Amino acid sequence: MFLGEIISLFVALSWTATALFAEVGSKRMGSLPFNTIRMAMSLVLLTLTLWFVMGVPYPRYADGGTWGWLLLSGVVGYVIGDYCLMQGYIHIGSRFGQLFMTLSAPTAAITGRLLLGEQMRPTAILGMVVTLGGIALSILSKNDSSEHRGIGFKLPAKGIFYAAMAGICQGLGLVLSKIGLLHYDAAMSALGIAQDAVLEGAVLPLPASISVPFAATTIRAYIGLVGFFLSLMLFSKDGIEKLRSAFRDRKAMWCVFASTIFGPFIGVSASLLATLYTSAGIAQTLFALTPILIIAPSAILFHQKVTVREVIGAVISVAGVCLFFV
Repeated sequence: MFLGEIISLFVALSWTATALFAEVGSKRMGSLPFNTIRMAMSLVLLTLTLWFVMGVPYPRYADGGTWGWLLLSGVVGYVIGDYCLMQGYIHIGSRFGQLFMTLSAPTAAITGRLLLGEQMRPTAILGMVVTLGGIALSILSKNDSSEHRGIGFKLPAKGIFYAAMAGICQGLGLVLSKIGLLHYDAAMSALGIAQDAVLEGAVLPLPASISVPFAATTIRAYIGLVGFFLSLMLFSKDGIEKLRSAFRDRKAMWCVFASTIFGPFIGVSASLLATLYTSAGIAQTLFALTPILIIAPSAILFHQKVTVREVIGAVISVAGVCLFFV
C-alpha cells in the first residue's frame, strides 16, 4: 500500500543527497573535472545495468534516429545542463540551484507543445506563473540603502544565470529524450519486440519498457562523457593535471562517487520503479519536493541562513510544479 508514493519520496531524498554531495565536490575540484569523473562513473554503472536488463553492455536495438535524438538530448541535458548546474552550485549553492530546477517543468511543457504537439492545460499555464513567482520571492530582496533603493537580486547574477540555464536545459533535454524513446520503441516494434517482453539474455526478467530507459540514459551518458572531457581539454588550462589533482582529493572523489550513486544510478532506477506502482503525475509531484527537502540539510551542513521568505518561495515554486500534473 502506497509503495509507489514511498519510493517517490525516496527518489526526492536521493536527489537531495546528490545535490549536496555535488555542491561539495564541484567546489573542491571544479565543475568540469567533477562532471567528467561523475559521467565516467555513471557510464560504468549503466553499462553493468544494461548487461543485467538487456543481456548486452550496450544499447540494444537502437536505430539511427534513436541515437541522433538521444545524443542531442545528452548534449543539452548533460553537457550544457549539468555544467551549468555545477557552476550554479559553486556560485549560489545547491539549495538555490535546486530551486531553479523547477524551471524544467514549464520548459518541458512549452517544448513538448512545440515539438510533440502536446496539449497544455490551463493548470499548466497557471503552474508556470506560480513557479516563477515562487523563485522570484526567494531570490528578490528590497534594497533600503540610500544609494540604491528598490528591488534587486540577493544572489550573484552569474549564479542565477547558470542555475536558470540548468533548469531550462533539463526540461528541454527531457523532451528530446522522450522523442528518442519514441524512436526506440518504434525500432523495437519494427523488430516485433513488445514492450512487456523480457529481452533474450537478460539476467533480470524486466520488461523492455523498463530496460529501454536505461539504454537511452546510456546513450546520453556516452555524449556526456565525451562532451565534458573535450570541454575540459579545450577550455581549461592543464586539463589532465586538473583530473589528476581531482583524483588525489579523497574527499572530493567520495563526493563524486556518492553523487553518482544517489543520482544517475539509484535515483533514476527508483524513479522508473516508482512509476510502476503509482501514477506518473503523483510520482513527478513527489520528485519535485527536492527544493524543499534540501533546505534543512543545507542550513545544517553549510551553516546557511534560511529566511521564512525563502522557505515560502520554495514551497510556492514546488506547488507550481505540482499544478502541471493536476
